[in-house]
Amino acid sequence: MTNTISNDEASAGSHKDKGNEAFKGSQWAEAVKHYSNAIKLGSGHKELPVFYKNRAAAYLKLEKFEKAAEDCTESLKLMPNDPKALFRRAQAYESLEKFEEAYHDATALFKADPGNKTVQPMLQRLHVIVQERVARNAKLSTKVKKMMDLTFDLASPLEKRRSAANNLVVLAKEATGAELLYKEHCVTKVATLAKVEKDPEIYINMVYVVAALCENNVERTKGVLTELGVPWFMRVLDQKHEECVATAQYCLQTIINALSGLKNKADSKPDKELCSKNNREIDTLLTCLVYSITDRTISGPARDAVIELLTRNIHYSALEWAERLVEIRGLCRLLEVCSELEDYKYESAMEITSSTSTIASVCLARVYENMYYDEAKLRFADQIDEFIKDKLLSPDMESKVRVIVTITALLSGPLDVGNQIIAREGILQMILAMATTEDELQQRVACECLIAASSKKDKAKALSENGVDILKRLYHSKNDAIRVRALVGLCKLGSYGGGDAAIRPFGDGAALKLAEACRRFLIKPGKDKDIRRWAADGLAYLTLDAECKEKLIEDQASIQALMQLTRGGDQSCLYGVVTTFVNLCNAYEKQEMVPEMIELAKFAKQHIPEEHELDDVDFINKRITILANEGITTALCALSKTESHNSQELMARVLNAVCGLQELRGKVVQDGGVKALLRMALEGTEKGKRHASQALARIGITINPEVAFSGQRSLDVIRPLLNLLHQDCTALENFEALMALTNLANMNESVRQRIVKEQGVSRIEFYLMEDHVHLTRAAAQCICNLVMSADVVKMFEGENDRVKFLALLCEDEDEETAMACAGALAMLTSVSDKCCEKIFNVASWLDILHTLIANPSPAVQHRGIVVILNMINSGEETAKKLFQTDIMELLSGLGQLPDESRAKAREVAIQCLAAAERHRIIERSDDAEIPDVFAESAKITEILDE
Repeated sequence: MTNTISNDEASAGSHKDKGNEAFKGSQWAEAVKHYSNAIKLGSGHKELPVFYKNRAAAYLKLEKFEKAAEDCTESLKLMPNDPKALFRRAQAYESLEKFEEAYHDATALFKADPGNKTVQPMLQRLHVIVQERVARNAKLSTKVKKMMDLTFDLASPLEKRRSAANNLVVLAKEATGAELLYKEHCVTKVATLAKVEKDPEIYINMVYVVAALCENNVERTKGVLTELGVPWFMRVLDQKHEECVATAQYCLQTIINALSGLKNKADSKPDKELCSKNNREIDTLLTCLVYSITDRTISGPARDAVIELLTRNIHYSALEWAERLVEIRGLCRLLEVCSELEDYKYESAMEITSSTSTIASVCLARVYENMYYDEAKLRFADQIDEFIKDKLLSPDMESKVRVIVTITALLSGPLDVGNQIIAREGILQMILAMATTEDELQQRVACECLIAASSKKDKAKALSENGVDILKRLYHSKNDAIRVRALVGLCKLGSYGGGDAAIRPFGDGAALKLAEACRRFLIKPGKDKDIRRWAADGLAYLTLDAECKEKLIEDQASIQALMQLTRGGDQSCLYGVVTTFVNLCNAYEKQEMVPEMIELAKFAKQHIPEEHELDDVDFINKRITILANEGITTALCALSKTESHNSQELMARVLNAVCGLQELRGKVVQDGGVKALLRMALEGTEKGKRHASQALARIGITINPEVAFSGQRSLDVIRPLLNLLHQDCTALENFEALMALTNLANMNESVRQRIVKEQGVSRIEFYLMEDHVHLTRAAAQCICNLVMSADVVKMFEGENDRVKFLALLCEDEDEETAMACAGALAMLTSVSDKCCEKIFNVASWLDILHTLIANPSPAVQHRGIVVILNMINSGEETAKKLFQTDIMELLSGLGQLPDESRAKAREVAIQCLAAAERHRIIERSDDAEIPDVFAESAKITEILDE
């Protein structure tokens, strides 16, 4: 036992030493790992306080200030008043803006070690801040009390109460204001007010106050949950007023974020350590949400909001809670919602909206995505089977109708599961039998299921043999709701040939006739939204046909009707409208036609897809332009809040197609497309993210980035653009991303620092070595803008060949590339003596300078002479080394050149000679021979030609 303990302690000491080495090498994350191992193995080690404070130092470097403060606290428990631990905790608290705590630690350190010069500046700085905060907090405290008195006094005038409630939201968003509100028992008063408040504006603001109190603060969040309880939030969520529901949903998401470390950003990841600490609270909250899915007392919008919250948080990229949802039988509750029909009106019926089924389908698909191993998939399938068998065993027809509705939802969500069920014996026959009854409800749900079932080509072909006659008969029904569904079924079966002009399941002209029938349903006045939505679904299938596309795009009334369907963000119309837009823009994925494979297919007598002449690029561009002018960006933005990643991909494809036309990019920005694209570029399918990122890149090339990406968006857009700098992306995507990053890097220092932080410099530099002239040029221009940042200059000063590579590229045959690299060198050498010295590390440095001095391009020449001037000014040793060569003669010749196109270079050359005179390296001589610069240039050209 003793040997084991001593071995562990020895191992802990070894890990500490490795951590120290990693720390010295600036490998902060590696250092944290070693110190963590030391802490784990050395629980009784005499140096345990050192392990903690060393890990705190690494956390400070990683900017994980909360963890740094925690480690310092642990170290101080074991070794009170340790100067290093106190100082590091003070640093962490200051970075967290906990100035009073930082001041307390700095004061304790100063008392323990009055001669410590490191703490004195910090103490002086914190003393000023704390004094200012004391004065400001006194004013703020008075304001908080005044606003609370006004807001919670029902007898006060309504306008004054509204204004006070707005002010409370603003105060709650400040750290000090939030703390004061919490201490003044604002949460209790909000709970009391919510029971009696009749004004929606004040009610919404009070929920925002609760959300602001919880934001990024675990302690207050737990206090709020204890004070109010989860049922209170469910009551707040249970509203018919859309804004109230959205605010309550936001509040619940903020609570989840505070407990898990998630952020309201698309690419946010949870903090695993925080999730582990708050696992009980997170589990309780999500379990309550699952149980409320089938709550008969809540409103339809509230139900949708609950399911959306689950969809957003259960994924493995978020809280990884999908298996727990299956475990507590959440699937059955989701299926119960999917099986609900507005036609069955009982007291026990659940209230649903037109979007509920779609939202539940998306949630089921998201759960299924997380069933990544066989056992989990089996549990998922077993619950689905159990639900369907239970319904089928019931003798009443209503249960069977509900089964068909559930299968339709599964086919719209986890498609594989839906296909497995419909393939079972008797299921398809039951659907076809329902379609042939005289009961209109049965006909309707059977139609919907047949449409969803014909999603795969083989099933569509089978159904076209068995179901077409049934659908044709249903199309002659007197009920428009059934007619339009039957029409969509015929449209879908008639479109399984896709964009292949050679495959026409129905006769010539049939697609146009079906499209005309859909059009009548779509634009006919007085038709309810559900019928118009189904008509849009029909067009989604028919517009794979080029003739139908042209017919539809020329019909302004139909295009406007499609746009109107999107208003309000109704999720049920999402598929039909967006797919129609995708087809009109030809933004769907096309199979690459390799000539050799075509010849091989012809030889093997295989069918070869044919493209219709109306799908020529000129026709496509005309259709895209019409859609953009009719407001397609606004329409897609209204639908972009969907949690369906596949739908987001479709929207990204359309917006990318619109941005493909340079003259339409301003319209996308004007109509609010950038915000929607940023979200799509950071979450969703890989293809969807690529399309959205490319659209953003295209906008960044054409539109001034200060206009296109104003405020925080200029920082948010950087990651999507850097994601396009990947070998899996096309050369066009690489080029467009580099061009957009070049424009962004020219904006301000914050943007340049974000590019550095996202490891963007090395990604951009990779393309300097590309064979493609446009990629090399774009990368060089981007680097040229980035070297304006002091952080990038430090990177070039490091132990690497970055300066050397730029210098070599100054000789590039492409004038634009040479100009960008010479410009980057000019900026680097103007601020860094080390970069001036590093030019001499290039074996051919003199040849490079010769090329720059005698360059045929005046712009490259000017930049090259600036580099030489900077080298002369960097120090006497560098200047002497330069003038030991023939540089002086070349500069003298250039300084007397009469060519006005080279006036800038001539002026800088004269400055170079003047600088050399100041260093007493050369003396003015009127008898000096003027070399022929152009002859030198000709020599260089000859060498290049050889």
